[in-house]
Amino acid sequence: MTIISNADNRNPEQTLAEFPGGSLPLGSPFYIERPPVEQLVGQEICKPGSVIRIKAPKQMGKSSLLLRLLHQAKQFNCRTVRLDFRQIDNNIFSSLDWFLRWFCANLSRQLELTPLIEEYWDEEIGSKVSCTIYLQGYLLEQIDTPIVLVLNEINLLFEHPQIAREFMGLLRSWYEEARQQESFQKLRLVLVHSTEVYINFNINQSPFNVGLPVCLREFTLEETIHLAGAYGLDWTDESEAKKLMAVVGGQPYLIGMALYHLVTSSVSLDEILEKAHDIAGIYSSYLRERLVLLQEHPELATALKKVVRAEGGVKLDPLLAYKLEQMGLVKLEGDSITLSCNLYRKFCTVYDFGARSLPDTIKKLKSEIHTLKQVGKLDETTNFLKGSQLEFSLKNLLAELDSQSSSLSFILCEIDFFNFYTKRKQQSLSEKTLRKIAGAIRKSVFGVEHLVARYSWAQFAIVLPGLGEKSALQVAKKIHLEVKKLAIPYNLEDIGGLHSLVITVSLGLTSLNPNPETSFEGLIEVASEALHQAKIEGRNRTKSISMFEV
Repeated sequence: MTIISNADNRNPEQTLAEFPGGSLPLGSPFYIERPPVEQLVGQEICKPGSVIRIKAPKQMGKSSLLLRLLHQAKQFNCRTVRLDFRQIDNNIFSSLDWFLRWFCANLSRQLELTPLIEEYWDEEIGSKVSCTIYLQGYLLEQIDTPIVLVLNEINLLFEHPQIAREFMGLLRSWYEEARQQESFQKLRLVLVHSTEVYINFNINQSPFNVGLPVCLREFTLEETIHLAGAYGLDWTDESEAKKLMAVVGGQPYLIGMALYHLVTSSVSLDEILEKAHDIAGIYSSYLRERLVLLQEHPELATALKKVVRAEGGVKLDPLLAYKLEQMGLVKLEGDSITLSCNLYRKFCTVYDFGARSLPDTIKKLKSEIHTLKQVGKLDETTNFLKGSQLEFSLKNLLAELDSQSSSLSFILCEIDFFNFYTKRKQQSLSEKTLRKIAGAIRKSVFGVEHLVARYSWAQFAIVLPGLGEKSALQVAKKIHLEVKKLAIPYNLEDIGGLHSLVITVSLGLTSLNPNPETSFEGLIEVASEALHQAKIEGRNRTKSISMFEV
């Protein structure tokens, strides 16, 4: 494939300008290749058992590239099947078994084969093995030619983490089988997804990292001039192209939208660029999507504001920087992060996308906890959030409260002498005691907004959004009283300094108004110091240290 040059031999009156968005048909003069992408995917699709992963933010040209890839596959006598995850009914995601049955049934119909799901499905060996046998023993046996299977918008699957992990693992196993088994070499996979998915997906558990990754880059100056030529504009002196790219960078959709309006309306390039950041302007839908994402994830909004305020590059938490990059908002150059283009700088200065009311924050927090419960992220003994999940949830909450100038209190609660207790009691009795203590904490925070995690074996972290020190101390007092009511006997000897015959707790409390400099690590450090002081002074008490005192 070669770049389609349009300015040399096209009469502008013979080609109507196409509105940007969606896939560009084969032969469209508005499709601009970005070497070496087309050549790489063309070579890879010919390899037995190959996998191609096309990933980019929305409106970067994934659909147009895919259309050309499928066309080339047909030229090599491949059967093509395209499963679009936007067409799946939500109830299909209720179980892995239902999803894999949907997958096999649709694959059969597109290959014009009679679905024989029940004949191959066996509950005793499980749905993944049944699906594999169905694919290998039936579908691949019936088709003589290679099959190119496209899974489009597979990012929608990542909204269902358990199914995503199982299905991605299954695809990986087929890829590995193709190294050895000839039947699986007929299958060539193409996975297409928008990288905005990484905002919600745990990127520490890579969804799929085998095969050829294809990341669509932005347009170069030369490619922008080629596209302008396709619209009938003579930009060979580069000045207009540079002016446009100074605002929108090389983002294909943004460039195409400006060119389309230039040739279909009476506005000038200067007028378009002057109103580019306007939410009601030509980029309204594009900017609105990002506005919604930033409002839903204020930790990203806070990080983006930091980039906007900086005169040069800044350093961010690597995870936040990665997610902003996957949204197409920033560029990473080593450790330095800069805005992708000036459009976002103007946009960020006009719209307070990080604002969220405290009730909305609490509602979102409860929703996240409910989701974690559904996917098994809660501690089995106490039914509280696992300590490993606390950092992610608390970082998000700190960012949201910062945008509202709202307060937060944080308590570390430790069961006094619990290590001695567990050494002399049976494991089952220790867990029963933990459940009782968890119940006492649950009673104490009832009626106030909270997030509780089992931070370690005998420690609980209690987050109280919207509460200052005075109110948080009242919650701490209730925790002491509820634990004391349990009257769980220690029955321990030889513990110097023990002033109670029943189990007690020590609490370290800190309160603050989060700001961009507030860190999860700093919060834990101050609360731990307060807890340490409570233990030194005799335990069974609460000590409070303000974040402003350290």
